[in-house]
Amino acid sequence: MADRSPVLRIITSAARESLKPLGLAQRGRSRLWIDDHEWWLGVVEFTPPRTAGSGLHVGAMWLWHDVDHLAFRAAAVRTGPEPFRTEDQFTPLALELSRQAAANVRALREKFLALPDVARYLTSRPARRGFLWDSFDTGIAAALTGDPATARDHFERVLREDPLAPWMVQAQEKARELYAIAPDHDAVTAWVTRAVGSCRSKLGLDPVTLAIS
Repeated sequence: MADRSPVLRIITSAARESLKPLGLAQRGRSRLWIDDHEWWLGVVEFTPPRTAGSGLHVGAMWLWHDVDHLAFRAAAVRTGPEPFRTEDQFTPLALELSRQAAANVRALREKFLALPDVARYLTSRPARRGFLWDSFDTGIAAALTGDPATARDHFERVLREDPLAPWMVQAQEKARELYAIAPDHDAVTAWVTRAVGSCRSKLGLDPVTLAIS
């Protein structure tokens, strides 16, 4: 049954006012908007609460994960939720959420201007056992910026995790491959280029001539 609630209509209208001028694109008719930077995305979700209304979740996604769904991998910020009672009551709340989303998008763009900025951000985070993707992402960023020793250290952290699920086994297979090629910058770049291209295809994004820098 189609959703007859005015919430999505109000959120979409507010997001078009604040996010569309920044170049973000709505995913179909969903609550998701993306800021496309070729090898990473800024992801905005006006999250649905258990009752009518909306929260906000903004973060970055690295497309070298080669998945078919959007995800929040770094610098994630959550807000809300704001309840819906009436259109007049909720409309200004939706506008404020959309302005917060725009501010968060600008902050992500400033934080991740180029690959070295991403590498500095990822390598500065404290290592946390059990957070496999933190180490995986840091290893890739370090390898891409010419720091194979740091890259291998983080790939080793991935390999030390107990593979309790199939996705962890797959992640470790990738980490093992990347560990082997970490000193070869061209090989790492080619690996990431293939992964990003595949991920963009799975997400229905336009193909790009990738320049990871």
